[in-house]
Amino acid sequence: MKGKPQTIPTDEDIQTAVLDIVARRGLEASACPSEVARQLQADNWHALMPKVREVAARLALDGKIRVTQRGVVLPPTQPWTGPIRLRLVPINFEP
Repeated sequence: MKGKPQTIPTDEDIQTAVLDIVARRGLEASACPSEVARQLQADNWHALMPKVREVAARLALDGKIRVTQRGVVLPPTQPWTGPIRLRLVPINFEP
């Protein structure tokens, strides 16, 4: 018996998931982009990672989240390499 085919998450689905996860974590914690991908597409989460990073960059550019690596805020307009974390933006944070 075959399972129900998974739908491909839209940018809006990814944005909603990112914002939901970082909001639940609060200012004291961060989330890995893979958590977002796994939540949206458990069976094929790895293939979704580039899209999650792309949406995260747009959210960071809009000032809705910040992307960090080893605690340092990364510019949203430059390509990222290696592991990153997604964080809620403090009210007085300027991207």
